[in-house]
Amino acid sequence: SLGMLTINALTAADSVIIPVQAQYLPAKGLEQLLRTITRVKRQLNPKLEVDGIVLTMVDSRTTLAREINALVRKTYGGHVFASEIPRSIKAAEISVENKSIYDHDRSGKAALAYENLTREVLSLGKQIKRHRTDPVR
Repeated sequence: SLGMLTINALTAADSVIIPVQAQYLPAKGLEQLLRTITRVKRQLNPKLEVDGIVLTMVDSRTTLAREINALVRKTYGGHVFASEIPRSIKAAEISVENKSIYDHDRSGKAALAYENLTREVLSLGKQIKRHRTDPVR
C-alpha cells in the first residue's frame, strides 16, 4: 500500500529495501513504489536511498517467475540483491506457528536464503559506512 503510513515511513527512513514477489503485478507495483520514493526524496526526505530490491516468493520452476526475475534484474540491475527468497511452505507456516523461520525450519531453503540476504545487507552496510566516513569524499 502506498498510503500515508508508507509515506510517513519513507519520510522517516534513511534507506529502504524493497521486497518484490516474483509475479507480474508486484513487479508492476515496484515501478509505482519507486516513483513514490523519488517524490518523497524530492519533497520530504532528500537523504532517502534505496539499498536494494529483493525478489521474494520465487518459484524458479515456473516460466513466469523466471521471466519476472530476469525482467527485474535487467531493469534494475545492480539494485537487485543476488539473494532470492524462495517460495516455501515452511516460510508460510511461521505466521501460524508464531515463530521465526530459524526456530521453525533452521536448515530449510528459506532460512538459508534469509541468511544469505543478511550477509549481503551487512556487506552493503559496511560499504555505505566506509563511503560516508571516507575523508576524501
